Amino acid sequence: MTAAPVDPTSTSAWARLASLAEGFSPDLRAWFDQDPGRVERLTRTAGDLRVDLSKSLVDDDVLAALLDLAEEVGLAARREAMLRGERINVTEDRAVLHTALRLPRDTPADRRPTVDGQDVVADVHEVLDRVYAFADRVRNGDWTGVTGERVRTVVNIGIGGSDLGPVMAYEALAAYRQEGLECRFISNIDPTDAATTLAGLDPATTLFIVSSKTFGTLETLTNARLCRQWLLDGLRERVGDLTDGPGDRAAVAQHFVAVSTALDKVADFGIDPDNAFGFWDWVGGRYSLDSAIGTSLAIAIGPERFAELLAGFHAMDEHFRTAPAADNVPVLMGLLNVWYTDFLGAGTHAVLPYSQLLHRFPAYLQQLTMESNGKGVRWDGSPVTTDTGEVFWGEPGTNGQHAFYQLLHQGTRLVPADFIAFANPAYPLADGDEDVHELFLANFLAQTRALAFGKTADEVRAEGTEESVVPARVFTGNRPTTSIIAPDLTPSVLGQLVALYEHITFTQGVVWGIDSFDQWGVELGKQLAQQVGPALAGDADALAEQDASTRALIAYYQEHRRR
Repeated sequence: MTAAPVDPTSTSAWARLASLAEGFSPDLRAWFDQDPGRVERLTRTAGDLRVDLSKSLVDDDVLAALLDLAEEVGLAARREAMLRGERINVTEDRAVLHTALRLPRDTPADRRPTVDGQDVVADVHEVLDRVYAFADRVRNGDWTGVTGERVRTVVNIGIGGSDLGPVMAYEALAAYRQEGLECRFISNIDPTDAATTLAGLDPATTLFIVSSKTFGTLETLTNARLCRQWLLDGLRERVGDLTDGPGDRAAVAQHFVAVSTALDKVADFGIDPDNAFGFWDWVGGRYSLDSAIGTSLAIAIGPERFAELLAGFHAMDEHFRTAPAADNVPVLMGLLNVWYTDFLGAGTHAVLPYSQLLHRFPAYLQQLTMESNGKGVRWDGSPVTTDTGEVFWGEPGTNGQHAFYQLLHQGTRLVPADFIAFANPAYPLADGDEDVHELFLANFLAQTRALAFGKTADEVRAEGTEESVVPARVFTGNRPTTSIIAPDLTPSVLGQLVALYEHITFTQGVVWGIDSFDQWGVELGKQLAQQVGPALAGDADALAEQDASTRALIAYYQEHRRR
């Protein structure tokens, strides 16, 4: 799959879409009035998710052209290449097999991908078995700290995909956590993150998971060393000089485990390599929640629930693999995003979960989508021929309604939005006789209706509004939304949601001809930070190598830093 990608702008489908966009004047009110079957025709089911696309800015002609575009750029062939384990991550010469992380143990031979002759499914389940066994030991109290006390807090140390996935899922699945066992997460190299996360914890009952594939990530290893020192200092306060007892190394080995394949570096840090859980270079960080990176989550919710999460991922994978393009939810949503981005001028995309438990889901999707598709060259190194990527953002409803929905409803920018909700709350409560969840979902339904159909000037006047105020109270409507609803936010449904957006991202990347699985754009800033560091510390030669703006900022820092 290293051949040049198809230039989407060279296809007949792209030309049709460009022509359709020229005279495109969406009118959702009229479309709904004139087409009683629109909702049924544009609603799909994938796993437990009901996905209503009827409020999208799309008609039958646009949809047909988008489906033809998917065929002309070879979406199906590239999907199959990914699932087979071909090295479609060409700039790193790697396979892309996050879908293998959730393949069942008994997957038939003809569906089991191999990499360099290695049975990937067997490797995955060998690690899963070890993670599950470890999680059970922590959960039932068999794993203790050096004082013999059971673990009460698990602190995950990671950054990027080694943090965003586990913390998002931990928050989302709060209703499934084991009582008396808390997880916390440290990611930022800002020392405030470590200090505030560790505040109030007892080192004797704290377990650290250091998540770094290479065990060389600057932020993660810095934070790991800070936590190691905090642990040893705290244990000395509890049990005295560790040299008279278990010793520093034994204490670290009992209170630290790793998710890494660099066993030599793990051992040098003081972690027993037997307590290191590996994953593979065919798993990108932002696709790694369902690998050993999810060890903290497996401890929090237990192996059985973690297995349900994986089953949810797999259910969406199977839908993406087998459903015809016209019924394939990730394909349709990905193609709609291309339509909005490249033909209607949208630069951002909002994700608005009407579930407080999903408050970290938009942040998780920021990395998934923007690190994947924020590219300016195609997988053969040639410049892209279209706009690529969107800025993903969002907050849970109803908080967002009182913050940025003004722009969504009456602003000048087109912002496609995905609304996510659940029929049943994790924590049902009533305000007197009123079901608060129903009040909540009324907002979910009302917002998509208002965005789609708006409010005309005549409707505003009919309410008795003064004429001078009428323009300010008009809602133009025709603001595109997708509604996703499921019965409950279960581990399985969470897995389905994450996999849905993984495959949406893949679909868009194939249309644009980019490698969605590398992330070279994060490297330059990290390299330059290594050069700037000595200048901050007072190295005159390093300072002289900086640009004038950086030198001035360093001078300000040095003048105001208190030591």
